[in-house]
Amino acid sequence: MKIARVTTHLHRSPFTYGAGAQTSGGNLRLREIETLLVRVETEDGLHGWGEGFGFSLAGTTRDAVDRLVAPACIGQDAGDIAGLGAMLARRFHNYGRNGPVSFALAAIDIALWDIAAKARGLPLHALLGDAARPSVPAYASLLRYGVAADVGRNVAEAVRRGYRQIKLHEVDIACIRAARAVAPAEVPLMLDINCAFDELADARDFCAAVRDLHIGWVEEPVWPPEDFGSLATLRREAGVPISAGENLGGVPDFARLFAAGAVDVAQPSITKHGGVSGLMAVAGLAAKAGVAVVPHAPYFGPGLLATLHLLAAWPRAAPLEIYFADLAAPPYPELCVRDGAIAVPQAPGLGLEPAIG
Repeated sequence: MKIARVTTHLHRSPFTYGAGAQTSGGNLRLREIETLLVRVETEDGLHGWGEGFGFSLAGTTRDAVDRLVAPACIGQDAGDIAGLGAMLARRFHNYGRNGPVSFALAAIDIALWDIAAKARGLPLHALLGDAARPSVPAYASLLRYGVAADVGRNVAEAVRRGYRQIKLHEVDIACIRAARAVAPAEVPLMLDINCAFDELADARDFCAAVRDLHIGWVEEPVWPPEDFGSLATLRREAGVPISAGENLGGVPDFARLFAAGAVDVAQPSITKHGGVSGLMAVAGLAAKAGVAVVPHAPYFGPGLLATLHLLAAWPRAAPLEIYFADLAAPPYPELCVRDGAIAVPQAPGLGLEPAIG
């Protein structure tokens, strides 16, 4: 089952996310959501879809696929996912182990798993574990608004749509309190503060300020994200669960994160950290360390779909992150959250074909 072609498509869509007139937009100031779709085809006619991490970086990751990674894949055995992944990682390690080249390798891995499941006539989750959940709970991951009224209005809308777990990207305590005021008491608030604090004392004060607001976790509280010592100290002292992982450099970094005792919740990203293979490796390490895994998944393409299959398969249930943004033309229009959960496709492979026009 040799690889015959690797092609890329940059899917673009306008989007809305409930912004008000004064919304700051945080660190995501985009006019369109870009999704990098990577198609791998074999000589015998099978194909699979992958996704490399995108947002404003999608074009750079696409260049890494087209110029570096795709030519190295031609003629390789699509069925030897581990072998091909190891070869590519070694060949391109000097281009960086966290960035566009790594994201490109993740896209190839996802596509190869799609092919592997299609070759067996099975949905991807059937290759990854025995849980076979027909649906997975979803949590709404709101963008940063920076205005308390906007936060409250969008949290209320997320609850109306059926979400029972909500993540904010707010640092302003008034904005977080506005969310807590409208969210039902049983709905936890996760707080992704994007490495907001250079000083451990400031992170400690933030955690103390939100401790009584039913916080699911505080995500990436310190800068830089590799400061595992400060994370571990904060975890011991904060009184709230600590999560991290989306900005690490791959499986070895997660091993060091766990060895430091730095997190309660690990957040690997399938479009960054080695695709399906990488997430399974992180999950194995996390299980040994007694750390929960809730993958980072703020995207709309094959990466989201592959993460859904992983969560359907894993023994320990965990929610799927859904970016709280409405795309005019999503890659998978049929992939919808209903009553706070998302159905797992049961067709072979990822189970859906992207709508790319």
